[in-house]
Amino acid sequence: MLKTLSLLLLITTPLLFARGTYQTPEAFIQSALGDSPVSKKVFWIDDSDRKFIEKIFNHGFKKLRVRYWQSGLDTVWVLDEIGKEAPITIGVHVSQGKIKQTKVLIYRESRGDEVRHSFFTQQFIDATLTKDNKLDRSIDSITGATLSVRAVTKMSRLALWLDNEVIKKTLTASTTASK
Repeated sequence: MLKTLSLLLLITTPLLFARGTYQTPEAFIQSALGDSPVSKKVFWIDDSDRKFIEKIFNHGFKKLRVRYWQSGLDTVWVLDEIGKEAPITIGVHVSQGKIKQTKVLIYRESRGDEVRHSFFTQQFIDATLTKDNKLDRSIDSITGATLSVRAVTKMSRLALWLDNEVIKKTLTASTTASK
């Protein structure tokens, strides 16, 4: 009995540590945008947006809207994507069309949580989108976390694309208002 219990603990203990909340979305938003005035906003997804998002994710996207937070031309996105079997929640802070910070906030998978460490997420700092909406750099994978790496990369691309769409609309609206 004791041997069985010890074996069970040996097998399940690493699985318990991979899952966790590393930072709440609210704390990430606060740390990213600081004390500057922040507006909570909604990006409504139309059919053309949905097609693009589905192309990034390589699967259907059912949401009607994506929430984000904006301060000036900085935006913060809290996004979810399935790694292998469970959602991974990340926060992405975009400033002037570049990723300022990507952070894994909540990790629900049983393995692959190495994507939460700064040695991985630092690869996204200053990343931008190319003309064909790919990241301007390759992201090094992690053995055993391939699907988690792909999920974080997809969400980072999406955050950059959404930021670009929001900033275009913001600048268009301010130009129209000044006429």
